[in-house]
Amino acid sequence: MIVCETPRLRLRHLNDADAAFILELLNEPDFIRNIGDREVRTLDDARRYIQHGPVASYNQHGFGLWLVELQNTAAPIGICGLLKRDYLKDVDVGFALRESFRGKGYAFEAASAVMQLGKQVLGLDRIVAITSPDNHASMSVLRKLGLEFERTVGIPDQSRVTRLFTPQSMNAEYMQDEEQSGAEQRGS
Repeated sequence: MIVCETPRLRLRHLNDADAAFILELLNEPDFIRNIGDREVRTLDDARRYIQHGPVASYNQHGFGLWLVELQNTAAPIGICGLLKRDYLKDVDVGFALRESFRGKGYAFEAASAVMQLGKQVLGLDRIVAITSPDNHASMSVLRKLGLEFERTVGIPDQSRVTRLFTPQSMNAEYMQDEEQSGAEQRGS
C-alpha cells in the first residue's frame, strides 16, 4: 500500500517480499553503528523483523517504518516513517538509507513527506526525532527539518544514549515559558 509520494520517491508499506532488502540494510555497518544491531542475519529474521516491527506498528498505531523506493524504477533505497517508542512521549520520525543513496537529499525528501503526513493526515501535533550522538549526517537532516537538539535521552535496556531533537518553535516557546516563570519567581 502506497503511503505517500514525492517527486522522486514513493513510500509504501513493508511486506515479506522486502526481506532481502531489509536484510542488507539492517546489516550495513553504519546502520548497526548509528541505529543498532537488530540481529537480523537471515531472510527469516528479516521477515520476522518486518512482521513484528513495521507491520505490527501499522496495525497498532496506523503508522510505522515504510519502504522508500525511487519513483522511476521502484528500486528500494531505505526506510522512513513514524515510530511510537515506549521511552518517548512523542512520536518520532526515523529514516535509514542504503549507503549508495546517501548525500542526494533523499532522507530529507522522505522525512519531510512523512512529517507532513503525520501532521496533516494523522493529526500529530508534535513530531520529534532521535539520533546517536555522533551521527552528524542525520543531525544535519533533522536541522533541515526544523528540529533542534533538546537533550540526551537514555535508551532503556541499553547502555547507549541518544540525542533528542524537537521542533524549534516548541523549544522557543518552552524557553520563553521558563524565562517568564523565572522572572515571576524573582519578582515575587
